[in-house]
Amino acid sequence: MHNKKEPVIENKNIINYPSRTSDPPITLVDIAKEIERSEEIIKININSKLDLILKEINRLKEKAKLIIEQAYKDLELHKIKCNFKKIPGEIIYLYKKETEELYFSRLSPEDWKNNPPDEFINAYKLKYDKTFEKIEI
Repeated sequence: MHNKKEPVIENKNIINYPSRTSDPPITLVDIAKEIERSEEIIKININSKLDLILKEINRLKEKAKLIIEQAYKDLELHKIKCNFKKIPGEIIYLYKKETEELYFSRLSPEDWKNNPPDEFINAYKLKYDKTFEKIEI
């Protein structure tokens, strides 16, 4: 008896002929099934990658929306009456008169002994990029 071992081919799924003489022949049906399985796997991979990209696009879209909203708020704050030069890093205080007119002051409610002449709205710090940061006081 001659017991000869046949070589083993690791990636026999990628070839379309039997890798060993003891393997059954590969038919056109086998090839078609392999192509169909490959198509399914590729579709699943593509869909998952595109889903990731879509989620990232939506996240960036939401971030862009927040940036634009903040820019509008900053522009509106810059339009408010202010009788002094706003200095980056400085905290300024927003008040509203009875006439609904808004204005900035350097005086905090504490500077007015917690009895300012007008309604205190918010405190802001002007940042060096000319945006405003709301300050809790």
